[in-house]
This record gives sequence, C-alpha cells and structure tokens, in this order.
Amino acid sequence: MLPHSYTVDSQSKSQDLASSILSSTSSSQIISTCSSIDSFLLSHSPDQTRHFFSLAFPPLISKLFFGLTDSSSSSSKPNPSNGWIDSVLSSNDPDSANAVFSLLSPASILFHSISAVDRLSLVKYVFPIERLPEWTRFALSSNKFAQALSDLSPLFNSKLKHDPIKPSALQIQLNVFEYYLFWFAYYPICKSNSENSDSISIKRARKFRLENWTSSIPGFSNSKRGNEQRIECNLYLRLLYAYLRAFVPIHDLNAHHPYRSSLLHYASGYDGSVTMRAEFVVNAFVHFWLVDNDFSPLPVNVLKSHGVSFPFRSVLGDTPPPASGLGEVVKLFVKYLNLSSVAVTEDGGTENCGNPRWRVLNSGSFDGGGGSGAKSRDVAAPLRQAGSWNAWIQRPLYRFILRTFLFCPVGSSIKNASEVFDVWITYLEPWTITWNDFAELDAIVDGANKSERKEYFRSQGSSNGYSPSWQGYVLSNYLYYSSLVMHFIGFAHKFLHSDVEIIVRMVSKVMNILTSSKELVDLIKNVDTVFHSKQAGSGKSMLNSLCRFVPLIREQLQDWEDGLCESDADGSFLHENWNKDLRLFSNGEDGGQQLLQLFILRAEAELQAISGDNLADNLKCLDSLKAQVSCLFGGHTVRTLSFSPEPKQYSQSRDDIFKPRRVGSHASSEIKYRGDWMKRPISDDEVAWLAKLLVRFSAWLNESLGLNQAESSPAWSYVEVSTDVANVCGPTETMRAVLCAISSWLLTLAAVVVRLMKSHGLRVNLRMLASKKVVMVLLLSAVFSVVKKAFGLFHRV
Repeated sequence: MLPHSYTVDSQSKSQDLASSILSSTSSSQIISTCSSIDSFLLSHSPDQTRHFFSLAFPPLISKLFFGLTDSSSSSSKPNPSNGWIDSVLSSNDPDSANAVFSLLSPASILFHSISAVDRLSLVKYVFPIERLPEWTRFALSSNKFAQALSDLSPLFNSKLKHDPIKPSALQIQLNVFEYYLFWFAYYPICKSNSENSDSISIKRARKFRLENWTSSIPGFSNSKRGNEQRIECNLYLRLLYAYLRAFVPIHDLNAHHPYRSSLLHYASGYDGSVTMRAEFVVNAFVHFWLVDNDFSPLPVNVLKSHGVSFPFRSVLGDTPPPASGLGEVVKLFVKYLNLSSVAVTEDGGTENCGNPRWRVLNSGSFDGGGGSGAKSRDVAAPLRQAGSWNAWIQRPLYRFILRTFLFCPVGSSIKNASEVFDVWITYLEPWTITWNDFAELDAIVDGANKSERKEYFRSQGSSNGYSPSWQGYVLSNYLYYSSLVMHFIGFAHKFLHSDVEIIVRMVSKVMNILTSSKELVDLIKNVDTVFHSKQAGSGKSMLNSLCRFVPLIREQLQDWEDGLCESDADGSFLHENWNKDLRLFSNGEDGGQQLLQLFILRAEAELQAISGDNLADNLKCLDSLKAQVSCLFGGHTVRTLSFSPEPKQYSQSRDDIFKPRRVGSHASSEIKYRGDWMKRPISDDEVAWLAKLLVRFSAWLNESLGLNQAESSPAWSYVEVSTDVANVCGPTETMRAVLCAISSWLLTLAAVVVRLMKSHGLRVNLRMLASKKVVMVLLLSAVFSVVKKAFGLFHRV
C-alpha cells in the first residue's frame, strides 16, 4: 500500500506534465517536455505511473498526433498539422525529432512503463468509435452486427464491452499499448482526410511526375521543405519502421528474434506469445489502412460460417476510393512484411509457400480472453504460409488496389492512384527487395551494424530477379498477376487523357515485370491454361502439377472481388465477368491482348495530338511496350511505330471488332481534335446525352466542311464573263442584286474561315456546350424569359 503523500505527489506531477504537454509548441519546449516525461517515469513505480497514464497520456497522444489544446481528442476535430509530428517535420529540426523518437521508440522508458502498467492491468481506455475504420463503425451501430464483430475479427476479440453508463451500448476497451497503437494507425487516415478537405477549393494541382511518387505524398512531405528535408525528421516513418522491426518478426515467428530486446517485456502468461502481439499490430494496420471503407471487409466464407451478412453496399452508398496519402506508409508496411516471404523462399520454404492448404495460426487478444474470442480463433484467423505474413495482407491489399483502380473518379488527380500503383509494383516483385531498401531507416533508428543485419535479411533476388524458387509466391498471389492486371488496363484506358506519358509508363512497368523472366511468363500462361481447361471440362490436363491450385484461385477470385457490379466501375472491361473468369489471355474482344492493342493505338494518337519535344522518346516507349506485349502474348500483335511527329491515318485491320465506334464515315480515333478533348470520357460536369449528340454533330460538320483533311493547294477556276451588258432597273432587280452581293460576301467569308481553320488544324468543337453550367445558364435564361413574358401578359390583362 503506497503512502498517501506519494499518491498525491504522483497525481499532482502528472497534472503538471499534462499542462506542460498541451502548452509545448516550439522545438525547445518539446525537447524539455520529453525529458520531463522520462524523468517522471524513471522516478516512479508502476503503481504511481498509473496517474501519468490516466491524466497525462491522453493529452500526450492529442498533442503528438493532432495538436489539440485539450485532452478531449475524441470529441474535438483533429488537426494533424498542429501536432508534434508535423511540427517537427515542418521545422526540419533533428534535435526535436530525436527527442520525440527517443520518447516513443520501442526501447524507450515510456514503453517499458507501458509494459509494466499493462502487465498489472492498471489502466483501461475507451477508444472513440468515430475514429474506428468505417466498416467497423457501421457494425457497431447495430447490436446484431456488434456482437458478431467480436467473433469475426481478431482485432476486436475480447475488447468489446458494455457501456457501464448505457448498458445497451458497446464500447472498445483497450490497454495502454493497444490504445496508443490504434491512435498511431489512425493518424495517416486523419491526416489524409484533413488535407483533402483543405484542398477542395484547389481545382488544378501541379503536374504530377512519375519520379515524384514517393516525395510528394500528403501527410509525409511538405512543399516548403524542398529537397533538403531530412529523413530523420519524418517521425512517423521512423516510428513505423521501429515498431514493425520490434513487434513484427519476419523470420520464424516462434523463434527468438535478434532485435526483440526492445519489445515490451510482457510475461508469457499475459500475451501468450510474441506471435499474438505481432498479429495484433499487423491486424491494426491492415484494418485502419487497407480495409477501412471497404464494403466487403471480411472473407465471404468467414461471414457465411457465422451466418452473418453485412449490408454495407446499401448503407455506404457510393463507393469511395481508399483514402489518399497512404502510399508511403503502406509501401513500407507491405515491403517489410514481404521480407518474410524472402526468408521463407531462401530457407527452402518453396513447398510450404506454394501449398494451397496452409495451416491456421491462432489469433487472439493480449488479455487472452475466452468465450466468444476462443470460438473465433479457428475461423477468423487467416490462412498463412508457415513463417510468412503474406496471406495476412493478400485479400485486403488486393481490394485496396482494386478499389483504387475501379472507383477513382474521372477528373480527379492521378496522384492517389499512382501511389497505390507503386505499392502494387512493390508487391509484384518481392525478389527485388533487399536490405539496402531499409538501410537508411535502420541506420537512423539505432545506427546498428549493417553487416550483421545484411546476413539476417539476405535477399536472394537482389541480382537474379525472378527464379523458380518464387513459384509458390506467384501461385498463391496469382490474381495480382492476372485479374488485377486486367482491371489496371481498364484504369489505364479510363485515365489515358489525364496524363498520357505517365499512364504509358505505368502500363510499360507492369508489362516489364510480367515479361522479366521466361519462367514467369510460362508460369502465368500455364496457370491460365489449366484454369480454363478445368473450367471447360476438356479432359485431363498436361499440367497436373498446377491443377491443385485451380480451386484455390477460383475461390480467391470470387472472394477478393466480392460485391462488385457493373454500375459501380465506369471504365472497367470486366462488367460481365467480375469474379467468375480470368480474361488476361482471352481471345475475345475483352481479352488482355486486344485491350492492350487498343490502348497502344489510343496512346499513340494522344501523344501525337499533344506533340511536344518528348514525342520521339514517348513513341520509343510505346515501341518498347509493344515488344513486351508481343513477348507476353506471342507474335507481333501491334505494328511498329515510325517516329514521325505528323498525324497518321490508321489502316483498316481485319479484326474490326477491336476498332472504336464510328462517327460518320470516320472512326472516333481518327477524328483529330486539338488536345483530343472531344474523345475523352464523359465527366461529372457534363450532360452525358447532350455531349454525345454534340460530338456526333461536330464530327458531321467537320466532315462536311472538309476539316478532317489537310489543306491542299487551291485549283483556281476561271469564269467567262458575258459581253452583253444589261442595266439593272426596278426595285425587284435591285433587291435581288443586293441579296446576291450579301450572299456572295458571306460565302466568301465562310470559305476564308474554313481555309484558315484547315491551315491551323482547327476543328469544330461544340462539346463545351454540354457543360452542366452552360446548360443551367441557358435553362435559367429560358425560364426567366418565359416568366417575364407571362408577367407581361398578366399585367396587360
């Protein structure tokens, strides 16, 4: 029993620390406050630190992530730009960055105190429901779904409790570590939402370049810092990497990890195993970052086994794309977890990795509750390769990338999609992951000996690329190399007009990965062959070794693309076969080869229309893309381009089904408009039927006036003038002569205008009249005119 004086002293100092934390804004104040927190925790026992975690820890989280001036972080509107993390980033001060990192690192005094307090179960927090992932918020809004949530998701196992004030309501109760990690995972989501709301008025962002994907992500960069921003000042990435390295082992999850000295020293009777703690960290990041607003957040078979059906589609309404600004953190998260696949491959785990029936590892909570939690462990835990984290992120990452490609609205910036594309590319080629990718962050985190880490994180594919030892990885993630490629081709067609150079390079990058190795090309094509031969029932397949993967791939296809329908994804080419078939190597008009051929033709037309100094380089990139397409599908599928900046007329192809719709006597791809603006997809600010009508009418005018042909030298005609001279007399003949003169002048003027348009390459463009703003102005004018006349007649009566 502690003396009363010690208790009062601890409580008063905790209150003083809370006030100091909330008032700290400058770098010197932040450094001083961090030092005071360490001093307090060192000089007090776990019983006494309970007051710190009750009174000062919530304000610390509020100030750290959101810059709030009080501890009511659950009710106040967070503003991450005022938090310590963003303040340190904007100030570019390594001293304050190191002070905050030392306070929050896994080996810090604070985390040792968290371990002690949680071991004694001295403090519990209630996490605000409005900060949870969107699908979880909806599930908790109904008691029926809330009760099932505890069984379905290991993340919330044994954490759902009844509100003591309102017993009918449920709340999320967490210990100190779990509470902090939830806020840590929520920060980038809040940062993204905050910056998106602040930038609504910005109609046109600066042109986004491919090489700036990872240097211009909102929330983790600052436009004012330029290229001199130090990576050690990016606190969030430093902390994320430190937590992953400390809490998520990438080798044998049950073996001693050489870097586990910084773990929270929980007793084995408390958390059960290191695996359970690692699973909690991975699950938290997956649900906050990858799942979030997904309308199919859980595997279909898990929901069916519990007899639960979530009507997310009807509740969430329009499907929003994933939150922007997550590219850098998700990329680091995915790349780190894929190191476990590298380790499995190197240690001869190919057979386990490729086996379609993986063992199930239990997932639970830190406090090891029983009851409904125990019931869910054998069902909700994901199937995982032995020693690999890959299966934990397969489905949520696939749907995260898929929702970005399908539901990114036309007219929006390609920046968010480019970040997600970069994550996909990282996942497609794990054999390129090396220790050098983490060397800089690792040196900043603790400056450890790099040679020691290189031996532990050895990467087989650092120089040789894909090898047969990676066959198991490709087979277990086959949809990333097949179906998702088709969805991406639809995305590329949809956004080709936004920045043709970037889109072409993105498609080329994907094709380059798929064709980087003959063994990889053969594997992808053989699996597709086996998939369709089994589906068609064409007898015994010659590739029996791959037949056992077909049921798993078909199950993944139906599960990972669950809930999609034709009306949701404008621009996709798989409307009729969402999750039923693989179409990459199909010979139909919606097959990958034909769609890539059409993409190349459209890209060439777009590049020639915008011209520019980079036309030759861009056309060379298209030639490279055609070579990759030929390598993947075999044969010369697309004709070779000649490097001429002049517009070309495409010859008739024998496969007319792959040609665009025709307008008049010309195909839409042959109608050359400056900037190709009239060929772009219907945007949200246009009246769809009116835009189509005006495009057709404009095409008819251009064809009638001869504006689709280049200007030719005029052939002068001579008219013989009669020698008979007649006098014009009388009003009728005079009026006729005047009308003929006016008509001749108008015709001459029209001919001059048409000749000028031909010489400058101009075309008739009436599509702008389909703008909703223009239509609204005309409609209001007409209504006003009618109302005005009606009032005039009323007053006359």
